[in-house]
Amino acid sequence: MSETRVMPEQASPPAIAPQEPLAASAEAARMAAVRRYDILDTPPDGAYDRVAALAARLFQVPVATVTIVDEDRIWFKATHGLEGVTEIGRDPGLCASAVLTDDPTVIPDTLLDPVACSNPLVAGPMGVRFYAAAPIITADGYRLGTVNVLDTRPREISEADSATLADLAAVVRDQLELRLSALHVVRAEQEKRQAEEEARQRAERDKAAIAAFASTLQRTLVPPTLPAVPGLELACHYKTASPQEVGGDFYDVFPVDGGRWAFFLGDVCGKGAEAASVTSLTRYTLRAAALVDADPTAALKALNTALLLDAAVGTRFCTAIFGLLDPAPDGGFTVTLATGGHPPAYHLSPTEDGGVRVEAVRAKGGMLVGAFAEAAFASRTLHLAPGQGLLLYTDGLTEARTTDGHMLADTGLTDFLARRPAPVGAGRLIDDTVALLDTLPNTERDDVALLALSVPTPDAAPAGITTTAHSAAAPAADAPVGQENRRP
Repeated sequence: MSETRVMPEQASPPAIAPQEPLAASAEAARMAAVRRYDILDTPPDGAYDRVAALAARLFQVPVATVTIVDEDRIWFKATHGLEGVTEIGRDPGLCASAVLTDDPTVIPDTLLDPVACSNPLVAGPMGVRFYAAAPIITADGYRLGTVNVLDTRPREISEADSATLADLAAVVRDQLELRLSALHVVRAEQEKRQAEEEARQRAERDKAAIAAFASTLQRTLVPPTLPAVPGLELACHYKTASPQEVGGDFYDVFPVDGGRWAFFLGDVCGKGAEAASVTSLTRYTLRAAALVDADPTAALKALNTALLLDAAVGTRFCTAIFGLLDPAPDGGFTVTLATGGHPPAYHLSPTEDGGVRVEAVRAKGGMLVGAFAEAAFASRTLHLAPGQGLLLYTDGLTEARTTDGHMLADTGLTDFLARRPAPVGAGRLIDDTVALLDTLPNTERDDVALLALSVPTPDAAPAGITTTAHSAAAPAADAPVGQENRRP
């Protein structure tokens, strides 16, 4: 049952008095749980942003937030319709009151509530008149914060609506548990490697502990934007097969150390919420593992261990390709690619006659990730020179059907890439590939994720980022495919 605070007309005192503050010992235990998740003051994360956006859409309200209740403040992990606000004081606080109970709190009219009426969001320019919140409760019973919906007009919600809000709070809790699980796995892997190295060398002791794991766990299935990598052009595309299903494709690009950058792309088997949870764990683990050891095969081994140890994953596995970019002294990048059961990447190089040579980059022996305890992974190194490009993709591309009913397959993709103009540019390569997909029949279409990298020639414009048709779900037939974002 949800807690509803209502002040009837001409009634005094209020029907339900404000709750007493938490006892000091209980609050200390709650704050210890907050610290355990190491979530405060972390950067924005797509998983929590989606919860806020979904709450706003489901309840048809202008504002929705995901908050963590700290000792003296309400910190916003995600906001929808409340841009620019990162925290507010705890007293007087709507969230500070809502976190006192295990049940959803509903205030139909904030002006009639003795606690809510003095809140800055109510008394200030925003003029909030309706508030509802569900606490984010850990498995061991601690309330970390709330998922909130706010409106500028008074309103009522049903018991079913309250249950939906509680479910959204449970989704946030699950994301926090996934994040914590990945952090634990990577820490354990680092300790194992450190112990083995000390036994062999008898010299290196007291290596620095893993730091800033929270910064590696910033995104969910796919990042909202790609970073700017000096001397490199990046482009990406993501589209799920159906707006009713959550896809399992993923990719990311992020810095590691010494001017080097890591990137990966892969595909979790299956679809839906379970596959999405595995995808989140996969991305978190790969990012964190790369900070411990940037070697691509080591990253895949860490992911294999994480998937096998997590009982929630079950029998699900994934394919992945993980790469490391090391700036080359003579220009371009040295690229080390490790594969785990994933289709080959394609290396595109200009030829002397003005054409493009296409080479499938395969590393023999790479096994599925998360399927076998003793899985082996292979790597290969290549040089990405000015004018050259590299394309990574999920099998939704090569398994797409042509008009004659046949799969595009590796041969069709190779022929298509060989007709691209030289020099190769990542943005143009993704644009052309998306245009190819748009010409194919939309039957039995799988999720598609694309990631392209290219090194501009000296006479080209500065390298940048191209985000092409970056979408979390397939749009309706009459809707625009997506938006393009270029940053020099």
